[in-house]
This record gives sequence, C-alpha cells and structure tokens, in this order.
Amino acid sequence: MFRLPRKKTKGSARSQIGIKEVRDDVLVLSDNSYRTILTTSSLNFELQSEEEQDALIDIFQSFLNSLTIPIQILIRVRELDIERYLENIQTSREDEDQEVYKKQLEHYCTFIRKLISGNKILSRRFYLVIPYDSKSSKSDFSLAKEQLMLEQEIIIKGLEKMGMTARQLTGLEILDLFYNFYNLEQAKIQPLVQAIVRQTHEQSFI
Repeated sequence: MFRLPRKKTKGSARSQIGIKEVRDDVLVLSDNSYRTILTTSSLNFELQSEEEQDALIDIFQSFLNSLTIPIQILIRVRELDIERYLENIQTSREDEDQEVYKKQLEHYCTFIRKLISGNKILSRRFYLVIPYDSKSSKSDFSLAKEQLMLEQEIIIKGLEKMGMTARQLTGLEILDLFYNFYNLEQAKIQPLVQAIVRQTHEQSFI
C-alpha cells in the first residue's frame, strides 16, 4: 500500500488532487471511490486502408456499446529528455575499450544532436481510467477491486479485438504518473523509485 505524504497546511496539493492512497494497484480517492488505470498501445488510423478503417470503426462502436461504465481516456504528451539519454550514451562510450565502438557511439551522438536540433521530440502515452463508485457510505475494498477487475477484463478484450494491447498500471506507476503531472521539473532530476516512496510513507507517520 502506498500513501501520499500528509501535509498540515490547508489546501495542500494532496487534498486538491483528491487522492487518499494506492492500494493493491488500485487508486483510492478521498471520497472512497476507486480507480484502476490501464496503459494501452495505439493504432495509426490514417495508415489503414479504407476497408480496415471501416472495420475498426465498427469494432470500436461495438466496444463502446459493450461498456457498462463510463471510462476516461487520457492522452499524455511529453517532451523526451534527450540530453539525459545522450549523457548515458557518453558514459557508455567512456567505459568502452574498443576504439571502433567508441567512434561509433560518438558518431551516433552527433547524429542524434543534428536530428533534434531546433526540434522537440515528443512521446505520446495512452491511458484508460476505470471507475468504481460505491453507493454505500461504507465501501468494501475487496468488492471494489473485484468489480474493477471484471470491468478491466472486458475492456482489455475489447481493445484486443482492435489489435491493441493494454495492461494495468502498478501502484508505483500510478504514483509516478501523478508525480510527473505535478512535479515535472523535479521528476527530470529525481525519478520516482520504490525507495523514495517507502521513505515518504515512513515519514508520513512520524
């Protein structure tokens, strides 16, 4: 179970986001409603033939009609940190003993720098948020998770019919998603890892 750090100040970021904790890879909101998040692959619709496009539209329509709950589609666009990537390549180059490989790595770095000169390299990631909102004031986590897993299985099978893949985010991946949303600059220099989450969790009880 992961808990976000508590802050004593009113109107903290945690209270504004409305997240209570992440438990067994399930996001628990402050109103005791629940969410699981799927990360999905994508399809390039424009590259499909007209017949393939028509078939995809029909399958997608059937997929939407099969849903028994509302889902949220999240598309996240981020600028890739190419400099960090090149720094890692440079480190590998310095550790390389063979001169021929050192030259190849040097040429590769030069090529990448020319390629991205004046341009931003963007990545797109796609997510589906699956909700469970309990009608009872006393929510049962095991029941909520069971319902979420059932809905999740239906959605994953529906996506597979369109040639897409999907998987559930782990607890750490969920926290990292929000961490990058609200701490973008810090995330570049200090990525969220298990050790940081554990330390924060322990400090929240001190």
